[in-house]
Amino acid sequence: MSLKFVENVKADVTADIVYMMCPMHLLKLQELIERIEPGQVLEILTDYDGALEDIPAWCQRHGHEFIGVEETEDFYKFYIRKAGR
Repeated sequence: MSLKFVENVKADVTADIVYMMCPMHLLKLQELIERIEPGQVLEILTDYDGALEDIPAWCQRHGHEFIGVEETEDFYKFYIRKAGR
């Protein structure tokens, strides 16, 4: 899966996990995706470089839409749309 860079995406829910150790980016993603409604957008803020591969792969494996990532000076913002079930 190729990485798509985006800007100004509107998120319904944001999780700030900057400075948290691996594998928090995937654990928090799983926890929050279960709490939101299908079609809603989740924003994950992390400074973990491994998330650049892990989060898009997780989305593909679990059937959710990886909208893209926005890179800031201090962290990444990942955007995931929950799939409808």
